[in-house]
Amino acid sequence: MINLSHLGIDALNEMQEAMYATAIRRDTDVLLLSPTGTGKTLAFLLPLLTHLEVENPQVQAVVITPTRELAQQIEMVFKSLKTSFRVLSCYGGRSTHMEHKLLNEIAPHILIATPGRLKDHIEKENLSLYGVKVRIIDEFDKCLELGFEEEMQFVFSATTSAYATYLLSATDCAEVPGYINIERSVRLDFLPQTADHLEERIRYYEVKSPQKDKLETLLALLSDLGTEQSMVFVNHRESAERVYQYLKKKGAHVALFHGGLDQDLREKALYKFSGGSVVTLITTDLGARGLDLPDIKHIVHYHLPLQKDAYIHRNGRTARWENTGNVYLLLAPEETLPNYIENAMDTFPLNREETPHFPLPVWCSVYIGRGKKDKISKGDIAGFFMKKGNFSPEDLGRIDVRDRYAYIAVKRKGIDKRLALLQKEKLKGQKVLIEKSL
Repeated sequence: MINLSHLGIDALNEMQEAMYATAIRRDTDVLLLSPTGTGKTLAFLLPLLTHLEVENPQVQAVVITPTRELAQQIEMVFKSLKTSFRVLSCYGGRSTHMEHKLLNEIAPHILIATPGRLKDHIEKENLSLYGVKVRIIDEFDKCLELGFEEEMQFVFSATTSAYATYLLSATDCAEVPGYINIERSVRLDFLPQTADHLEERIRYYEVKSPQKDKLETLLALLSDLGTEQSMVFVNHRESAERVYQYLKKKGAHVALFHGGLDQDLREKALYKFSGGSVVTLITTDLGARGLDLPDIKHIVHYHLPLQKDAYIHRNGRTARWENTGNVYLLLAPEETLPNYIENAMDTFPLNREETPHFPLPVWCSVYIGRGKKDKISKGDIAGFFMKKGNFSPEDLGRIDVRDRYAYIAVKRKGIDKRLALLQKEKLKGQKVLIEKSL
């Protein structure tokens, strides 16, 4: 098995061990159920490696995901394994022509894609899937919803060469379509045995709003939570926009994330939130799955989830990897808890006496106008900031490098003077735009 030390872990957990032992077998379908944050991505990638051949230039595995963010995250995790295999993710929001060019240039062994984009490339004959051995559906309950039915059935009919299918999710699917032969799958269900342990690490609170409009109550709650990272879930895009604009006007440090935003705005919001320059992410259920956000302390249900699955996935954003977390349900005077919520609830002692106060976050996100295509790496950026801007290692946080730009989180104290020093310098011999990301 691959060396795990550079991934920051010493050994696989019980779920990952079981998945590996099962999925390395040829002609074996697997249905894996395990809570969010338990490492399902690594669980399917490690056995997948045993089915691939470096010298075979064909696409040998397809990973289907419901969102572009999850596709990007899987690609990032796979690249961190540092294997000899090539990978590419394809998704809506960017040019299919550009992706077609990348498919030819990279010739990936593993293709990660959203259902609609994958169907599009197949229909345009931009790739061949005749060599596919394994197909994987991550968040399969979401991918198999009616909205994806046509695309999923089309993709399955185009990958009949596959001898194994892996289905993975944190919630089960009430009904699996007939084109997936679920009867032959080995079922690995880690939900019952991990649920109790997860509940021990989460505290649940009711937060009573005296008015039907809960914005003032949300503002007071976020003020009480301080600078610890929070995600606020709403049920509709329009509501997300309204909540975001209200909180921003009141001085809260917030970012907005939903499916109606352009891809660059979604990515910018995630960079700022994960880097710590904003402490609250206002999001629809799009933010409940497939995001690499390991340190969320608080989950706030501004709107009560319509279904139990949504409730489970939202709450799965906190208490990840043995951390603890808190869940808050905001209730208007006439609202009651849905029947599917069985958790014991405390009443949160909201401080309504003081004026809401939002101190500046410790971190600030900085935009860098160069990226991978300019031969810029995370190490180059860190070294540049320390050598030319007098930043210490402790002043530097998360660094994200994209093709043509990058973001770095830096300590806010004294940032303007130190960024001014960098304006006069070149990064790897190149002039570069460096500015705070507002």
